Amino acid sequence: MSLKCGIVGLPNVGKSTLFNAITQAGAESANYPFCTIEPNVGVVTVPDKRLDALTKLIKPQKTTPTTFEFVDIAGLVKGASRGEGLGNKFLSHIREVDAVVHVVRCFEDSDVTHVCGKADPISDVEIINLELILADLESLERRLERLKTKLKARDKQAQKEYELIQKIKEQALDKGLPVRNLSLDDEEQQIIKPLHLLTKKPVIYAANVGEEQLSHIGNDPLVNKLKEYAQKEGSSVIAISAKLESEIAELPLEERELFLKDLGLEESGLDRLIRASYRLLGLCTYFTAGEKEVRAWTTPVGTKAPQAAGIIHTDFERGFICAEVISYNDLIAAGSVQQARKSGKYRLEGKDYIVQEGDVIHFRFNV
Repeated sequence: MSLKCGIVGLPNVGKSTLFNAITQAGAESANYPFCTIEPNVGVVTVPDKRLDALTKLIKPQKTTPTTFEFVDIAGLVKGASRGEGLGNKFLSHIREVDAVVHVVRCFEDSDVTHVCGKADPISDVEIINLELILADLESLERRLERLKTKLKARDKQAQKEYELIQKIKEQALDKGLPVRNLSLDDEEQQIIKPLHLLTKKPVIYAANVGEEQLSHIGNDPLVNKLKEYAQKEGSSVIAISAKLESEIAELPLEERELFLKDLGLEESGLDRLIRASYRLLGLCTYFTAGEKEVRAWTTPVGTKAPQAAGIIHTDFERGFICAEVISYNDLIAAGSVQQARKSGKYRLEGKDYIVQEGDVIHFRFNV
């Protein structure tokens, strides 16, 4: 399944630098606003040590990780919802993503211009949130206009949508709050889904810090301000040095781990960000493992076996018979597929089985 996470923020907060580090795609990065004219797209692999362990155990011909797509969207400015800067063009790019990584500048550097004159993470976040809120309000007003004819015809579904839009406006947007702050039931979620509201999308705040800040990040005043803000809306914050990550990304793979150890880090900030983005969307990973290929697959949490099989191929879902399942931990503990079978760790599951994180699955089907 194709998943997109948009990287947003004010100009010169480190978005493109972070994107370069994530994808090593070479998106242009410079010290002036609106450097990014078109959204750059990069596909990255989701880091997963379980895939390495399964590869050593199975010894397949090839190994394929699951992937995630990041979109670098040009810097928004105050007034973007009215077309200021690069305006609505880039608001439309945000509508196309599943989740948002909001890069916030939490470092001081006189050599890098800040559009507002100084590093103030809360002000930066509020500028962008306000623009997205205004864009959502405009979108909902247009939708209300289109609903008028249906309301006159006493269309019950239109009436439900009208009432929900009023609820969203009154309880969230009119108060300057994002839609994701609202608690909506399943029916409301389905009604609102086609509207593609910007402030409904889940958010991770990426606090872009200097390398020297990493050693005392727990006491950093700018980062802590951002954490307090994010906590109020149920979002998370990941502190990351985009500049440092871009340096790490340029190293050969075998040197990266040593470099991180020298810095006293267990893993790169990018690995944490990629995995956090993956979790933010409520996704889980299952594996298929055979002599030809060991592969990781992405599926939403709560997916039943036939639909998980359909991610591999529609024929798998259409002709689903059953799923032969073993947990990753049980397979690794057994030491081999043969031993796992002997110990009875493999089990057959039917159409109602809900795929669990780390399942290793062989689908049986007949078309």
